[in-house]
Amino acid sequence: MRVLLAGATGLVGAQVLQRLLVDTRCTSVLAPSRRALGVQHARLRNPVLDFEQLPQHGDDWQVDAAICALGSTMKQAGSRQAFHRIDHDYPLAIARRVRAQGCTVFALNSAAGANPRAWVFYSRVKGELERDLQALDFASLTLVRPGLIGGERSEYRAGEQLAGKVLGALAPVLPRAWRINPASNIAAALVEAALAPQPGVRVVGAAALA
Repeated sequence: MRVLLAGATGLVGAQVLQRLLVDTRCTSVLAPSRRALGVQHARLRNPVLDFEQLPQHGDDWQVDAAICALGSTMKQAGSRQAFHRIDHDYPLAIARRVRAQGCTVFALNSAAGANPRAWVFYSRVKGELERDLQALDFASLTLVRPGLIGGERSEYRAGEQLAGKVLGALAPVLPRAWRINPASNIAAALVEAALAPQPGVRVVGAAALA
């Protein structure tokens, strides 16, 4: 299968890329990014693109499945408007382009609590994206909703570090839905959703990712 991966520079996306490149079910990986990945592989193409001006057509969008692990934080984005653009508009634009070129399988790294009517802005944006993706009528759409993601990030996030320590210490007594979700588990769920797609809309919750 030919797979598009958006967000390959992030914690989860980088692990998705590693898995795709060693999985024999995946014949090629298209990983557009805003900066070069610095990864060389015979089955990898890494076009450097401006996500504000994505091309409408072309071979780059002709894939069998797409995985989106794009995402930011309010601090990184700098404003609500910028966060909405990165976490909603960019993924939706990519989804529309691959869908227009015949792609029928899409897997999204979303978030626990995603709901287009949520009071929390972050959860509302994630929910809006899930809703808008469903409107594109993919034959297989998987919404992976992790809680706190565990793994070594390139940037320091004090809040996540503290929460990770607390949840890690309490893991033996916590319900599975409240435990840390390792990035490797999330990546595995996304890859399996793309390479062994199930029909319809499927949600993979935090409990299944613990």
